[in-house]
Amino acid sequence: MRRRLTLVFAGGAMLLLTGARDPILVPEVSQHEVALQQGFTGTELLLFGAILNPEGTRAAKDYDIVVVLKGPTQSIVLREKQKVAGMWINADSAEFRSAPSYYAIASTRPISEIVDDKTAAIYELGLKWLQLSPIGAIDPEQQARFAGGLVNLNRRYGLYREEDRGVTVSEQVLYQARIGLPSRVPIGTYTAETYAISKGRVVASATSEVQVRKIGFERAVAGFAENYGFAYGLLAVVISVAMGWVAGRLSALV
Repeated sequence: MRRRLTLVFAGGAMLLLTGARDPILVPEVSQHEVALQQGFTGTELLLFGAILNPEGTRAAKDYDIVVVLKGPTQSIVLREKQKVAGMWINADSAEFRSAPSYYAIASTRPISEIVDDKTAAIYELGLKWLQLSPIGAIDPEQQARFAGGLVNLNRRYGLYREEDRGVTVSEQVLYQARIGLPSRVPIGTYTAETYAISKGRVVASATSEVQVRKIGFERAVAGFAENYGFAYGLLAVVISVAMGWVAGRLSALV
């Protein structure tokens, strides 16, 4: 009995010591606020930080680092077009409840070399593991087709991106990753999630935020459109008609 208690105590002590060895992450972002204004052509964020032992000293071993930058989620409807009698018409459609408006992931190595599929799915590490949450009943093959179409579309726009070796780690302490934001980046609160991974297990994580907002004239227009939708639509129609009339008069004079 005494020997069994000794073994249990020793095992518990080892678990405590193992847990104490798990590192902590100290993340930082080069810009906590991105201002969108006229002429904005995109920018680049530097996500960096340190990997430390709980005592504040340098980590004793190498860890894989994965950084994920996500924009605000949104509900989106995708429609598939088909050509019928020489005309393109809407055919099948699918609605997703929680599609991120922006998603970028950078890692020290390809994700498939760092974690297994189950862990990648739990933490949404990679575009193929995004949890888009379809609304209503949908055939799995159809869901995969629409999800793939959404990912490919946003990749072309620069809103979804993956960098398999986009994170560098120096002296087992400092890590950094550069992630670009395109000119059409959506506004809202972005979360930068950093994971330290060892032997396929997430041993530490940390989160920081980035605000993307419009300023100046663009902000005024966006606010007017959001708060006075009907008036904004009516004004847009009036301006379009007026510009068309002016263009017609000018062409008549020429």
